[in-house]
Amino acid sequence: MTTAASRTASRSRSTSESSVELELDLDGTGLARIDTSVPFFDHLLTAFAKHSLTDLTVRASGDTHIDAHHTVEDVSIVLGDAIREALGDKAGISRFGDALVPLDEALAQAVVDISGRPFLVHEGEPAGFELHLIGGHFTGSLVRHSFEAITFHAGLTTHVRVLSGRDPHHIAEAEFKAFARAFRQAKALDPLVHGIPSTKGAL
Repeated sequence: MTTAASRTASRSRSTSESSVELELDLDGTGLARIDTSVPFFDHLLTAFAKHSLTDLTVRASGDTHIDAHHTVEDVSIVLGDAIREALGDKAGISRFGDALVPLDEALAQAVVDISGRPFLVHEGEPAGFELHLIGGHFTGSLVRHSFEAITFHAGLTTHVRVLSGRDPHHIAEAEFKAFARAFRQAKALDPLVHGIPSTKGAL
């Protein structure tokens, strides 16, 4: 539950395919305790927490003996729901954020608007990236799928573009770091913003 003094949330989701428990603090220091049973996804979520300055705890298990898809999707849904809850009425936030992040040869750009209108534009991953197996469990297609679930459940407008890259690990990580840095700017409380930063009066 969100209070005036904190922007925190605790959410869970349990289905026949996965079980997820998640806690976050949008005003944290980037502390991450992540165990999704999908090691490369743990790596990406740890990077998101660190570079967005969001304290994030995730405990998840699922039918990864079939595929990592269900667990990654459900964790991303819960993360999006928790972000939306923790943001509350969005009063005082900067609202917009953008970042350009390199990782060796990879370069990714992300732009985030905490708009309340879910929309994802995701482009630029090299041909065949979606089929590449990273870390033994995680396919490249799950990067976009994770962004879709987070974006739609958090109510974000998100643009992510891969500008260059060859190594699939580097590309995926650069995308998550860019998204984290853009989200960090967007969710930041701005002392010059009074009320909700929208001419409509609501986000």
